[in-house]
Amino acid sequence: MRVFWASAAEQDRSAIMDYTRQGNPLAAIQLDELFAQWAARLAGHPLLGHAGLIPGTRELIPHEDYRLVYEVQSDTVWILALVQTARTWP
Repeated sequence: MRVFWASAAEQDRSAIMDYTRQGNPLAAIQLDELFAQWAARLAGHPLLGHAGLIPGTRELIPHEDYRLVYEVQSDTVWILALVQTARTWP
């Protein structure tokens, strides 16, 4: 199964990294690696997360502060958003 980040999710990821990097550059790198590792796991286990709040999506919590929202379409996992868990979603 292939895993792709939608442009909105890439923007979310970039914004998280930029914000985190300001206070702790090492933590930003570690957090980004964590997101990449969990996204890669979805290639082999696309149903790893739980049913999402938006119909047709699934959600995975790679870190207690972040929710990875994705959908599975045939042989592809699309990561749609990376949202802080403190934010109201959707």
